[in-house]
Amino acid sequence: MPITISGTTGISLANQFDSASSFGFKNRIINGQMQIAQRATSATITAGSTIAAGYSTVDRFYVYCTGANVTAAQVAGASATKNRLQITGAASATAVGIGQRIEQLNSYDLAGSTATLSADLAISATLTTVTWTASYATTTADTFGTLASPTVTQIATGTFTVTSTVTNFSTNITIPAAATTGIQIVFTVGALTAGLTWTVGNVQLEKGSTATSFDYRPTGTELALAQRYYFKNKYSGGSNGISCFQAFSSSAGFGKIFDLPVTMRSSPSCSFSALSHFFLTNNSAASTGNLTTFNLTNGTENYVASGNAVATTAGLVAGNATILSSSSSSGYVDALAEL
Repeated sequence: MPITISGTTGISLANQFDSASSFGFKNRIINGQMQIAQRATSATITAGSTIAAGYSTVDRFYVYCTGANVTAAQVAGASATKNRLQITGAASATAVGIGQRIEQLNSYDLAGSTATLSADLAISATLTTVTWTASYATTTADTFGTLASPTVTQIATGTFTVTSTVTNFSTNITIPAAATTGIQIVFTVGALTAGLTWTVGNVQLEKGSTATSFDYRPTGTELALAQRYYFKNKYSGGSNGISCFQAFSSSAGFGKIFDLPVTMRSSPSCSFSALSHFFLTNNSAASTGNLTTFNLTNGTENYVASGNAVATTAGLVAGNATILSSSSSSGYVDALAEL
């Protein structure tokens, strides 16, 4: 901050921070750099898939398509940009969309103001138009509905004329006073057919009427922000005990399996990989038993638990401390609290 010394006015400080977007954490989009990919670095997007199925590659962005399945992948960027999200088309594909739903708590203050949306975009030469659409959850906070039956009110829409060269585009959006329930940003293209690709990166939504430089946050910070909505506890080998708990009778549950690294947006829904990926070790005689059922419950925003009717093979003693481990590098338990 420059200091000016004057014989008549004394010392004055020049304020360089006079913009709403001058400080860090200005970007309301999470993982706009496309660097966090807990689920996978590539996936097939099924035509007509639901919102839940659309969250398949880079964190916080859902992808959907119509007409035919397409492929979404985290790809290398260029220059100072490490990663981007790229969609590869397929014959008979009629439309593709990439979107993010911003939680009410992260967008409430945008209501009644001007915001600026910006993104790096490129598309194969036979397509030239990317459409952007901003909406808000119509009635209930953070309730946007499904892709087939969205419960959103459109704020504004427009287009960017895009080439095969990655270029940064931006537009102003006037956010209405009613948009206090969460905001959705979606980019769409038309017939992304076989051999065509669409690349998206450095997506930013910020308060103010000027597109400023991209808000580069530390990777650990961005990961923690993404884990509020999704966490994948991956197991890297059979020797990795993940959680200790009391092993009750075969008709009772295990209780808490593991703590979540951050508090999630809401109590998550949980899933896991194949039962054959897991086993239990009991300290009575270092005996092991393979899981025959694994009934996960949602737990809370802070931990994942196992429900009742968990049975194992012989060798485990009720009441003794037990370790849940993985017998496969493909083993995982995940927790989902996406919008």
